[in-house]
Amino acid sequence: MGGYLLGYDVGSSSIKATLLSIDNGKAVTSATSPDRELEIQAPRPGWAEQNPEVWWEHLLKATEKIASSGVKLADVEAIGISYQMHGLVCLDRAGVILRPAIIWCDSRAVEIGDKAFADLGPDRCLEKLLNSPGNFTASKLAWVRENEPEIFASIDRILLPGDYIAYRLTGTLNTTPSGLSEGILWNFAEGRLADFLLEYYGIAEKMIPPLVANFAVQGEVSAEAATQLGLKAGTPVSYRGGDQPNNALSLNVLQPGEVAATAGTSGVVYGVGDTPGYDSASRVNTFVHVNHEQGSPRYGTLLCINGTGILNSWLKHNLMTQQGTAPATGGAERGVRASGERASGVSYEQMNALAASIPVGADGLVVLPYGNGAERTLENRNIGASIRGLDLNRHGQAHLLRAAQEGIVFALKYGLQIMEGMGLRIDRVRAGAANMFLSPLFAEAFATISGAAVELYDTDGSQGAARGAGIGVGIYDLEGAFSGLKQVRVVEANADLADPYEEAYQRWLKELQRILSG
Repeated sequence: MGGYLLGYDVGSSSIKATLLSIDNGKAVTSATSPDRELEIQAPRPGWAEQNPEVWWEHLLKATEKIASSGVKLADVEAIGISYQMHGLVCLDRAGVILRPAIIWCDSRAVEIGDKAFADLGPDRCLEKLLNSPGNFTASKLAWVRENEPEIFASIDRILLPGDYIAYRLTGTLNTTPSGLSEGILWNFAEGRLADFLLEYYGIAEKMIPPLVANFAVQGEVSAEAATQLGLKAGTPVSYRGGDQPNNALSLNVLQPGEVAATAGTSGVVYGVGDTPGYDSASRVNTFVHVNHEQGSPRYGTLLCINGTGILNSWLKHNLMTQQGTAPATGGAERGVRASGERASGVSYEQMNALAASIPVGADGLVVLPYGNGAERTLENRNIGASIRGLDLNRHGQAHLLRAAQEGIVFALKYGLQIMEGMGLRIDRVRAGAANMFLSPLFAEAFATISGAAVELYDTDGSQGAARGAGIGVGIYDLEGAFSGLKQVRVVEANADLADPYEEAYQRWLKELQRILSG
């Protein structure tokens, strides 16, 4: 058959593009832009914004890198898009962006969503939305209405981040049921737009774009976009999915009982079921999965920890010194750098090695990783990240790195216990061999504390988007799309470390509960 499928993964940290061979289902080449994580603007505490034009700019750059490898982009047969969930892009009638996008980890709408939950009734919201309106897209739009009325009056359409990228590629405005469900704009019980919530918020239904299926031709590459990207005009955009449902797709997690995980900027466990379920406090959330159909329902229950890879990145860019000068343990006499010296040069691999040099429990040091906005597992509280039990005579960089990785795993464990309370049993988890799962310590700690074997695969979100594009145009069916998916290794729980990890988790949990009850 020949030809390629092109997948884009539009995240809050970077934009990645992968070209997949149709013949063997394997990645031919991939590229990421920028080289360092994208900046998230925080004009006020708890806010998180990005300019959608920046996403498009780096999508162009990633595509240019793909083209520089010598492949012919004119041979791309279909395009798929994965994107950061829960964001809000506001356009006027001319398609002009009215304000920076309010992205997934922004906390400004928490009180608005909580009030809607109480006013509309928890039972009604959970029955029809499976979630509290919480801090999701609908509530973010309500915030704009209340606080930026002039901008709100100019809005013609609102889009999720992936909807915006599809619009830039095709000139066509549309969205998906799966996307609306992640914005808490979808009535699960009735299979249609959540008009009762829109009415409560004073949002006109005409602001919501027309619906298309996740796997379907959603538009064709315009002449303008084709010129910018080097693609063939008329190339179909045939798949769109939020980053976590798409991560599940990339791992062939599509059937009830299957579970996916990821540990990028945020950390997520995502379990698929065929019946809708909910947590009464909306600490974990249920959305329409990408392969949901009327006669074959599929729902994804999502546990999210905002402060995951972003914590590791913060440590790298703010606290780590050049290789050879980073002390493995604490103490001024061991060469802690002078105040004001800029951290640089230490790789994530070196950080992982330093962390692994310290025993389980990091000598009593505890890190709570909640520093990236309101956390759903904490009922939308924003308690910030914190370090507990720091001993200036014993603890150094390596202890902090170990405690940070353990703290993320423990936060996921805390969320998994909520999922278990909903009746979801997790014995095996599939994840891409990427981001924090590249750390042997992190992967083993996750497997050990959760009791679930971790199957790691050579895939990522951009590959998933490319496979989805192939499904959307009928090149693949749901089985044939994964012929090129390769398992890298399986990480089993370490029975010898089960007790030390449990002891460390209980110490971590005690510190969390102390803050929550304070």
